[in-house]
Amino acid sequence: MSVAARRGGQFVRRLAHRLGGSPETGSAIWETIQLARHQDRPYPLDYIERLFPDFEELHGDRLYGDDPAIVAGIGRGADGPMVVIGHQKGRDTTERTYRNFGMPGPEGYRKAMRVMALAEKMDLPVITLIDTPGAFPGSGAEERGQGGAIARSMQTMLRLRVPSIAVVIGEGSSGGALALGVTDRVMMLENSTYSVISPEGGAAILWRDAAKAKEAATAFQPTAANCYRWGIADVVVPEPAGGAHRDHDEAARLLGGYVSRAMRELQALSPADRRRQRRDRYRRIGAYREVAVADPTAMASGVDPASASNGGGSAA
Repeated sequence: MSVAARRGGQFVRRLAHRLGGSPETGSAIWETIQLARHQDRPYPLDYIERLFPDFEELHGDRLYGDDPAIVAGIGRGADGPMVVIGHQKGRDTTERTYRNFGMPGPEGYRKAMRVMALAEKMDLPVITLIDTPGAFPGSGAEERGQGGAIARSMQTMLRLRVPSIAVVIGEGSSGGALALGVTDRVMMLENSTYSVISPEGGAAILWRDAAKAKEAATAFQPTAANCYRWGIADVVVPEPAGGAHRDHDEAARLLGGYVSRAMRELQALSPADRRRQRRDRYRRIGAYREVAVADPTAMASGVDPASASNGGGSAA
């Protein structure tokens, strides 16, 4: 057995234990968040360099300007040409300022939509690499239509006829992440996170104290293992021991194998079947059932609503 095969088996066994084991503790969840944000973690351009060595980046939204927080272009890899779009945070202070710490404005999402339209025209699969603390919340971005750009990006992805895969490679927070995440398959790296809001943002809203971010993270559990259990993520991709920041080459190799397999499955489907399955996938997320109105006190204490309405009282 090759060294790569043995290492791959170790990754899979570790990941299987994490997915099938007991619920993660607050400390484990917070450690995963720190790994997802690690400054040495590979960013989209690192994966593109290794998986799509022949890459042509495209710029501008043809309306306002370019947004360096979004990297988008056409790349050729082992499985042929594909459109690749991702959030780019930057390595040092200068680059992080230039790329606005990976927080796109509306022109970034319009650029992404422009490249998606090109993918449709050229019949190229779309891969998105998600790593952002959220869309930029500044007043200028809101004035230029931030919310509408995010909504239209989601709508564009939902209507794509070509295969699409989203990979959360680090921190996937808020609508800024979801704008690139409405795809046929959603993958998450082992130490990535995916949530409706960042822990700091959630704590600021709930308790008006961003310092309680760890408590917020423990409450909504944004780790890959939990997203897989809830059906939000289809696949959790193993990382090198200690995290993707330890070995960029191995992290890219592992991700490339999972993307290739998923892409072959999607390309075997007709465009109509892909769109139908994509819509069904998102309709299933967050499904709920309505129950009869009951005593709020009984519901809060865990008493079954039907039993409470009949005067019963066995705890659920």
